[in-house]
Amino acid sequence: MSANCCFSAQDKTVLCIQDTSEINLYNHKNRVKKDEFIGLTNAAAKGGIGFLLHPSFVIDAYSFVPYGFSDVKIWNRPLEKLTKKERNYNLLPIEEKESYKWIESSQKSKEVLEKSKKVIIIQDREGDIYEQFAMIPDQKTELLVRARANRTLLNKVKLFSFIANEPLKGKYTIELEGDKRRNINKREATLEVRFSEVTIQKNDLVSKNAPKSLDLYIIEAKEIGDNIDNPICWRLLTTIKVLDLDTALKCIEWYTCRWIIEEVFRILKKEGFNIEASELGSAKSIRKLSLMMMETIVKLFLMQIAYSIPEEEIEARSCFSDQELECLEYQMIKLEGKTEKLKNPHIQKDLKRYVWVIARLGGWKGYASGRKPGITTFSIGIQKFASIMEGWQLFLDVSTR
Repeated sequence: MSANCCFSAQDKTVLCIQDTSEINLYNHKNRVKKDEFIGLTNAAAKGGIGFLLHPSFVIDAYSFVPYGFSDVKIWNRPLEKLTKKERNYNLLPIEEKESYKWIESSQKSKEVLEKSKKVIIIQDREGDIYEQFAMIPDQKTELLVRARANRTLLNKVKLFSFIANEPLKGKYTIELEGDKRRNINKREATLEVRFSEVTIQKNDLVSKNAPKSLDLYIIEAKEIGDNIDNPICWRLLTTIKVLDLDTALKCIEWYTCRWIIEEVFRILKKEGFNIEASELGSAKSIRKLSLMMMETIVKLFLMQIAYSIPEEEIEARSCFSDQELECLEYQMIKLEGKTEKLKNPHIQKDLKRYVWVIARLGGWKGYASGRKPGITTFSIGIQKFASIMEGWQLFLDVSTR
């Protein structure tokens, strides 16, 4: 899986976005085999069982074109639950804690992406680990992590209070999408930006061999205004030298790309392949299926970019083999309508030409004036196309005998 990513990311500045999600097989707990490949999940109190995924999704830092996964860590907890106290969790070395997944995945990603020009590893609050800031950064590897710990600085001032009282460096405005499911309205948000260099120091829970202090930069993007429910407040710790507003705004933009990894999980689970509804009888098989689907998800993102950004030309063979392209050409004949409005407007070799076919298979009407197809439509379409390809390959096999 990582080989294609390594090749595509050569000589590029890339974002390596990490996060964790669990595959909960609770609805199949009486059927799935209880072995070393399955364990308790965060829903353990309700009988939740399954395993966890921690992918590292790599995209171009400027065009945001996806290159694939540099690493996908899969593991499970024990079936018998022990408390942190029973495990002496605070006394365990970082290598034996579950949080080591962030460091381990970063190290593996560095190896895979060694031919990249620059690697910016992006993580949410869980990645705010002192040892990681000490171990991972080098001349071409940076960390950009949302701050979780309100650390005490060398001058005894708390980190969050320190940055809140720094001089204002600038403002910017963004459009926030609404979410009817969570009763969130669409709005325009104005954020104030502050940034500064800081020196953080280790506490008693940090590994003994870690340095006593580390020099980092902190960025705060805080929404201003009256009567705002849940205003935005991002505090980002980074090894990138933030010396001006443009660099701070670029770091904030890169951090907002975290939504892409959330899309990966959404497609893998509820609104795409629905991996948690798999009828396979063993967690080991479901793990393998998850990895296969992750590769398909990269294709889905490429399709979305190809169709939603007309000026971005992407080679069709980045998603489909020669045999698949031949099959898609035949499907196109069937899917095109009699009027010009229902003809495929895209030229050969451009991925958009074949994404049009996948979207039509996924239920899209095909009118350019209508709503553009999205990830869910592509997901349905590519699953249908997989079945069509099985028949196509069977036909080729029979016809050549």
